[in-house]
Amino acid sequence: MAQILDTTLLQCTPAEQEAFSLRLAALRGESGLVNVESAARPAPCTVVSHKFLPVYLGQLSAPLYASGLPCEPGPGGLEQRILSADHPSAQLSIVHMYACGVAVVHLEEHHRLESLTELALWRYRTYLKDPAWVGERMAHLLTRHGDTKGCSAQSLIPQYVLSAYELRTHSWSSAGLDTALQLLATPSVLVNRQNPSDVVPLGPGVEEAKFHDGWAHPGALTFDGGVSRGVVGWSGVAYHPQSDERALTMSQIVALELDVQALWALSSHVLHVVEDGQDPVMPTAYGWRFLRSAYFRLTTARPTETAQHRVMREAILATSELPDRLRAAQDALRDSNP
Repeated sequence: MAQILDTTLLQCTPAEQEAFSLRLAALRGESGLVNVESAARPAPCTVVSHKFLPVYLGQLSAPLYASGLPCEPGPGGLEQRILSADHPSAQLSIVHMYACGVAVVHLEEHHRLESLTELALWRYRTYLKDPAWVGERMAHLLTRHGDTKGCSAQSLIPQYVLSAYELRTHSWSSAGLDTALQLLATPSVLVNRQNPSDVVPLGPGVEEAKFHDGWAHPGALTFDGGVSRGVVGWSGVAYHPQSDERALTMSQIVALELDVQALWALSSHVLHVVEDGQDPVMPTAYGWRFLRSAYFRLTTARPTETAQHRVMREAILATSELPDRLRAAQDALRDSNP
């Protein structure tokens, strides 16, 4: 048994070995001989960025949906098809066309970074360009697939961008890793965004101070399950999977976020119509009963769902506030289309 335990410990990551040593030392009443300061500071890492840019198209989506390739429904059970987005620099770019009239553009981009401030700068600078690019791309696809209404690219620009980051390689210990994930999920604390067209670092030593103090955003939620670690904030998700068959995969998080952002765009459209003093009208197949079923599919645990997947799903739904928006949109549609 001792040999089995020793072998298992050797297969753990440095962060897991450090956590074991600290807990063992605490049980023995000893001080952990770990150089925490050397780990809890800015360091190089590799990150895979996933951007989600949703656009509500309504009836305009019909020719694009018909032209897309079949795709398995995600956790929300929403029918969808996919088209190539052909982004000039992303390693992967796909337009997910939902039958309910929403398009979600997914961009996957890989980065080798010297600091997390570097990623924060890239994030906010590309946030100025990517929505306009999506608007132009969607206008091109609509024209190419038979839309003759001449819909302008300006009217197809997404209202926001949501990011999810997979931290792949790093040298942080346990404490440093927690701070890194917090900064990845909420990178605005590292940059000055007073001038959106010229985002700059907040100041020298800011990132190092965050690592030194073990910074955590008060509005962020964590999820792990003992195998991997994740942080979810209002504007993004950060996740570091362990190489273990029990760990959640990034593809599971991406699948959930695609459905969440599609339903966010759909419910936002309904609520904007209400705010304008009009009665929202949706096709019968995508009325309040559709939103009700999507709500229950997303918020109800499944028999085969793991504990990690459940806490991840609950954290993403809670920080996105999607359940409340779905209920509000459902009530508005029921009132106008009983």
